Amino acid sequence: MQPNQENDGHFRWLAALTCIVSLASLLLQYVILIRGTLDTVGPAFATVRFFSYFTILSNVLVVLVTSTAVATTKAHATRFFARADVRGAAALYIGVTGTIYFTILRHLWQPQGAQWWADTGLHYATPLLYLAWWVLGASHGAVQWRDVARWLLFPLAYLLWSFARGAWVHEYPYPFIDVDALGWALVLRNAAGVLLVFTALGAILVAVDRRLRLRLG
Repeated sequence: MQPNQENDGHFRWLAALTCIVSLASLLLQYVILIRGTLDTVGPAFATVRFFSYFTILSNVLVVLVTSTAVATTKAHATRFFARADVRGAAALYIGVTGTIYFTILRHLWQPQGAQWWADTGLHYATPLLYLAWWVLGASHGAVQWRDVARWLLFPLAYLLWSFARGAWVHEYPYPFIDVDALGWALVLRNAAGVLLVFTALGAILVAVDRRLRLRLG
């Protein structure tokens, strides 16, 4: 699929705001994690742990996509992040991040202080801001129904990585895929449920994209 050619300038301010909020939240969360693990796992393993959360990876993709949208010129190396299917993938991944956190994970802890700011930025502010920008600032009509299946490849790869890492260090990023605590049968059922959420929201995004294309023109 070719890179988008729409005029990002109309809502470039919203892309910039989304990028700033997501990046600031990522940096704050990284500092909190590193400071909290200096005397235990150390910075190297803490960094691996940091990038083992889907929340972090989806926010990184948001930063890459929105920073590309903000740029006045598109370098060849960044054109990938201006593609309609990549922008749609970012909308799906960050949307699932916010949905799963709000419906399942937020009940499991009560972050305070700086952790509350990082948590709110990563799980609430960034998903809402990015989806608003995707609706208002991106062109529509270019994503295809087959993109829904392609968008599932990254969550599947992430799941395999989480299982492989968990078998090695006995640490899982989310409680609903903790094989040590729940066993394979329940974890696989939970994983299938999450993949169904990805599929359903992906289909909704494509439908919204096509409706917006008709409405806008």
